[in-house]
Amino acid sequence: MRKGRLIAVFVVLTIIVFLANTVFLCSCSREPAGGTSKEEPDEKISVEESDEVADSIDRNLVSANTGFGFKIFKELILEDSNQNVFISPLSILLALAMTYNGAVGDTNLAMAEALQFKGFDLEELNSGFHDLMVSIKNADSDIELAIANSIWYKLDYSVKEDFIERNEKYYSSEVNEIDFAAPEAVDTINGWIEEETRGKIDKMLSEIPADAVMYLINAIYFKGNWTYQFDEGLTSDDDFYLLDGTTKKVPMMSQEEEFLYYNGDNFSVARLPYGQEKMAMYVILPDEGVSIDTVIESLDAEKWNEIKESFYSSKVSLVMPRYKMEYGIKLLNDVLINLGMGIAFDPHLADFSGIFSREPGESPWISRVLHKAVIEVNEKGSEAAAATVVEMMESAMPVEEIIEFVVNRPFFFVIADDRSGSIIFMGKVVEP
Repeated sequence: MRKGRLIAVFVVLTIIVFLANTVFLCSCSREPAGGTSKEEPDEKISVEESDEVADSIDRNLVSANTGFGFKIFKELILEDSNQNVFISPLSILLALAMTYNGAVGDTNLAMAEALQFKGFDLEELNSGFHDLMVSIKNADSDIELAIANSIWYKLDYSVKEDFIERNEKYYSSEVNEIDFAAPEAVDTINGWIEEETRGKIDKMLSEIPADAVMYLINAIYFKGNWTYQFDEGLTSDDDFYLLDGTTKKVPMMSQEEEFLYYNGDNFSVARLPYGQEKMAMYVILPDEGVSIDTVIESLDAEKWNEIKESFYSSKVSLVMPRYKMEYGIKLLNDVLINLGMGIAFDPHLADFSGIFSREPGESPWISRVLHKAVIEVNEKGSEAAAATVVEMMESAMPVEEIIEFVVNRPFFFVIADDRSGSIIFMGKVVEP
């Protein structure tokens, strides 16, 4: 691998851990394996059973989840084009899937379209995510992978029991009713996230707004050692080529090993396995002179499947950076609206009456979707964590709004006959 080809690959390299290791290991059986319940939040199955679940993949659901991952990532690199980007599509999907269980009518349809849930009934979807979580948590005894979900709702707020039961049954969600106005409430929620991410993510919430009624949260933690570890003695500072053409000295790890490899039209891919080789990081490297964003734009679920089916084993001289990075706390509202679920964020149109006993137009809405992810890659392996927080609010008692309209800068005006719609005068004032 030529060092000159190391052109700002963080943006792709750091999504692959969670795209490859979680979204693609999916099952969609009708009934959850083992029938988890709130009494069994950490359902255990054998490695052999985990393999069986992974082998019973529903290709449609896998393709849908993969498609969502690439779509939201493409939206994010438009917003943060010159920055490192790292997300867990699975974390985002799980938090929003829990929320989706209470979406009704047009809100349900819009979320299904945006999250690629269209075509799956709720039982199929929930069972699929359940089996996915159980399978990947038990996939490899040499890898630590933890997934946790929780729901926190406002003290004395009415939440539908069937919504709670579905989230406990399929998502092993911990459910807590707490006083959001209490000074310790925000620390309690942040403390849960910190504990479930092994201290990697804290302070996701700075405050709890007065109108907040519910938080739906996912947390993921991953720690895996490379199957073929790098020799720390071979790591040395070398040039990394940045987007603007300049170079930066960074610690470069190196090894020569037999890896699965793919050589495409304008990029190549190396598969770096963890543990017992059931999970891997896929490093995607653009050819010299090819923009990393161009490569990302060319990827979707179909292309990814084509790549995975085209790997061949080859001796690879691998040189890659040792690094740490974090992304977020990122507000995902705009990218999710761009993907089509804007109605879920609309206080007047959102319908989550499947969660709360409210009429459409009166039910709470999604006010914020927050996401943060961190990763460290070194000679031994990788450690990563992610958290997604869906915040829901309701309207306070309506108060007549007084709009301030202070004309203290250049303005444009029109004088018109409102009966006919005819404009009689128009003008621009820059100096009264």
